[in-house]
Amino acid sequence: MTRTYEVRTYGCQMNVHDSERLTGLLEDAGYVAAPEGDQADVVVFNTCAVRENADNKLYGNLGHLAPVKARHPGMQIAVGGCLAQKDRGEITRKAPWVDVVFGTHNIGSLPVLLERARVQEEAQLEILESLEVFPSTLPTKRESAYAAWVSVSVGCNNTCTFCIVPALRGKEKDRRPGEVLAEIEALVAEGVAEVTLLGQNVNTYGVEFGDRLAFGKLLRACGEIAGLERVRFTSPHPAAFTDDVIAAMAETPNVMPQLHMPLQSGSDKVLKDMRRSYRQEKFLGIIDRVRAAIPEAAITTDIIVGFPGETEEDFLETMKVVEQARFAGAFTFQYSKRPGTPAAELDGQVPKAVVQERYERLVALADQVAWDENKALVGKTLELMVAEGEGRKDGQTHRHSGRARDNRLVHFTAPTRTGDVRPGDMVEVAVTYAAPHHLVADGPVRSVRRTRAGDAWEARTTASATTPVTGTAVSLGLPTVGVPAS
Repeated sequence: MTRTYEVRTYGCQMNVHDSERLTGLLEDAGYVAAPEGDQADVVVFNTCAVRENADNKLYGNLGHLAPVKARHPGMQIAVGGCLAQKDRGEITRKAPWVDVVFGTHNIGSLPVLLERARVQEEAQLEILESLEVFPSTLPTKRESAYAAWVSVSVGCNNTCTFCIVPALRGKEKDRRPGEVLAEIEALVAEGVAEVTLLGQNVNTYGVEFGDRLAFGKLLRACGEIAGLERVRFTSPHPAAFTDDVIAAMAETPNVMPQLHMPLQSGSDKVLKDMRRSYRQEKFLGIIDRVRAAIPEAAITTDIIVGFPGETEEDFLETMKVVEQARFAGAFTFQYSKRPGTPAAELDGQVPKAVVQERYERLVALADQVAWDENKALVGKTLELMVAEGEGRKDGQTHRHSGRARDNRLVHFTAPTRTGDVRPGDMVEVAVTYAAPHHLVADGPVRSVRRTRAGDAWEARTTASATTPVTGTAVSLGLPTVGVPAS
């Protein structure tokens, strides 16, 4: 009998993209995605290790699956990703019913390890210390027919004291530009209209082959690919963010006016303790130069509250930067002590109650700033790429969602006639209402442009309707947008 699988994903876009590779590998090996509601024969956890609750979430889920596995002879459980790389043999000690543990450098081994565990009837543990084959060479089953992730690098050369990612994903490894562009061209030929370039520090791309201007050149080269409508990237590092990248963004029409720039803290003292090799003035200077070159740019960020030694004065410096930078959105996190990181050993660990109170103040300010920025768009006409998923019916219309060029989420209404608006198509709408985290366009759709991306979505949907089991089973466990920048 054909065996079924489910992949559960936690963490950043790098993990999401790795899960697309895992599903591609499994389907290449003859597995099929488990129908919704059915128990899969193989459950794969692709884990994150950035925050403490990642451990709790994994072991809680493994505990829930123990009795399920006991009732389903032949069921297998595999754990991979950053937490597997970190905990290694600890996973099978705490959860001996796990069949396979694999690391960040050997996701391509999963099908072989599953088969070996089944035949030998014992757990398989394989954790490589370094990358042997760049993962983009592996088969991939993408979640979307019209948008795709493209890794330009893996690993990180920084030593941020709060971050465990470099220890788990290794030193930065860069793909050659020709390989990246060939992958993008192949994706566009399949109907993809939007790509997001991925790297732990995406703008240091080129460090391995000695070209510090490589990332800006890559953005410009993406502008030469016919049929590629939107290019995004995440996450850059402020210390390495150069003016040639700003110029490439401003001068390349298909590079979107969107920037996710991790701040982490607005305090120079805390940034020094974090080993973030920039200071408040440099960060705000980048924001000013981006806005001067790309006035419509939406800038988002990551912020950590409660880093060891953070005083009220330090925290107020972060609040000042949020006010001044006018972020379109901020992903805010309470500091989480991670064993194995230098920050875990620092003096001045901030009491939980203090961290919580500061966190609530920061979220309130960030939401208000984002809301004010969104209100300025009411009455503006925006071009959206229609997203998958359809909201509620309302009389003769459906509620749809789409992403503006600056990546803002917009909910809009469209006629119910089948085929009028397809995921991947482009629409123009006028904004009628603003909320802190989304916009609404309740008036008539001003224009619809059917695209090759919409054709690709329609072809995939038609094929799915005639196939008993289809699609990837990928569920996001954490609401992050950026690859953790170390």
